[in-house]
Amino acid sequence: MDSMVHTFHLDLLAKLAMSVLLGGAIGLERQIAGKPAGLRTNILTCIGAALLTHLSMQIVVGANGQLVGDPARLAAQIITAIGFLGAGTIMHQKDGGIQGLTSAATVFVVAAIGMTVGAGFFIEAAGAGVLVMIVLAGLGPLEHRLVRAHRVRSCTVRVLRDTKFERVKLALDVEGLRILHHQSFDHPGDRVFELRLKGPASQFDAARDRLLQQSDVIEVSLH
Repeated sequence: MDSMVHTFHLDLLAKLAMSVLLGGAIGLERQIAGKPAGLRTNILTCIGAALLTHLSMQIVVGANGQLVGDPARLAAQIITAIGFLGAGTIMHQKDGGIQGLTSAATVFVVAAIGMTVGAGFFIEAAGAGVLVMIVLAGLGPLEHRLVRAHRVRSCTVRVLRDTKFERVKLALDVEGLRILHHQSFDHPGDRVFELRLKGPASQFDAARDRLLQQSDVIEVSLH
């Protein structure tokens, strides 16, 4: 049996098969959610990390079974490579927001799972895969509710000198934000409204974008 495992590399085959299962399970959830790093990306990331980790453990073993190098050197480069792959999933939006951080983090943790599989720690890798699935699928609804939860934030709106407060208020009303308190300050070249707003967390950025579309609005800052 040992010679068969050695001849057909069944240990490596088992590692790659488990990489496909774990990476595929996580990737499927990402694919359904419509994220940039989906099924194939996560499977290939997990397989690659497992294969390189397995290789790093094999090439440093001499003919007499003694270590002739550091198995961590090749495996350590996986983290660097994953950094470039993860950066490709992060997109900067026009309003200054950032999208894709969860996808980048998923690619990173899938690579870590692949490295764990490649090192031969199947149980640990399976446990980590289950935890990742719970975080991605189970905490998604909670995160969505947090985004929709009402919050109170301060907002500074700088407009042209003759802009009426009602124009600003109308844009905020459309986005479902309520003004708790406001002050206006007139300067030689502009007018500044200091506002205290309450509403769904997801609507603050939308309100800022709506205000910036008005020709008489110079700058909008949320605090």
